[in-house]
Amino acid sequence: MKNKIVILSLLISSVLYVSSCKDDDANEPEGVVHDTTPYILDYGNFPSPNIAEDNPLTIQGVKLGKMLFYEKKLSGDGTQACASCHLQEFAFTDSAQFSIGVRGEKGGRHAMSVFNMAWNDNEFFWDGRAHLLRDQALLPIQDELEMDETLENVVAKLSESQMYKNQFIRAFGSDEVTSEKVSLALEQFMNSITSTNSKYDEFLKDSTVFTASEKRGFKLFNTEYNPFFPEESGADCQHCHSGLNFENDKYMNNGLDATFADDGRGKATEDPADNGKFKVTSLRNIALTAPYMHDGRFNTLEEVVDHYSEQIKASATLDPALEQTRETGLFLTEQDKKDLVAFLKTLTDKELTTNPKYSSPF
Repeated sequence: MKNKIVILSLLISSVLYVSSCKDDDANEPEGVVHDTTPYILDYGNFPSPNIAEDNPLTIQGVKLGKMLFYEKKLSGDGTQACASCHLQEFAFTDSAQFSIGVRGEKGGRHAMSVFNMAWNDNEFFWDGRAHLLRDQALLPIQDELEMDETLENVVAKLSESQMYKNQFIRAFGSDEVTSEKVSLALEQFMNSITSTNSKYDEFLKDSTVFTASEKRGFKLFNTEYNPFFPEESGADCQHCHSGLNFENDKYMNNGLDATFADDGRGKATEDPADNGKFKVTSLRNIALTAPYMHDGRFNTLEEVVDHYSEQIKASATLDPALEQTRETGLFLTEQDKKDLVAFLKTLTDKELTTNPKYSSPF
């Protein structure tokens, strides 16, 4: 009898232990586990990107970032997402001169494109006021002219969703939602958006040929300004738009104005020597990203070429290379300009605007 009592006690203890384990397991959804499988970035002929060591790209982290990029809960009234002003069909920029925020008010600058961020080495926004991409990711959410929401409210709303809590587990190992994790996930997704598949890239691989106009435009793009031999002078674009990403990691005054309604980089650094300077952006997908410049003042590539050809304005911070061309212009003929535009159109990515890797998951 005594042995039976001992055995019964053991059985009861075992049942209680198993029941306790099941209760613990219930706190974590079945099959939802932390997954650190790396996300393989496709970047063609580009050099290896400089991804932050504390935020490597993972499949689940990028997935969470994409969900958040298209999530309207990040805005104050639930009507806008990051993707509302960075549309895939326009190479992740806005076709409007100034994006309209949740209050119906216009932003102060044209929305910047979001691709090849993994090769951005000189801070973010037109004026560089955000040091890291994760810093940039949170500022539009809080800007009253844009999404007009608090980070506390964002965290609260996402925490109410089991779908998001599950994805935070997969991406970060915990269902706790924080603004830091939101910023890291958005950084991962934006770093995953690459644009390396244009006609120009095929040309570099000898898998296509340029038309006569594109070829001539390519030569003009890379030929320096020569005031002594105008017939041999080029458009001299490569000094500012160089390398595979067609930019130079600098902030420059490109002669848009003699006086500045917007101090640009100077507003961020509070250094008058930076007034009128703005980020030199990539020319990839330039045919998709009109209107142009920080204030969207130009609607066509032809207008942009005309500006650099003969409309440079003098000012104290004007880039010296542009100052050299200001009085004479670039000596470009109308055919030269057409050829230059033809080359710029070869920088359009053939897959970026429709690639499902970057499209809404909802």
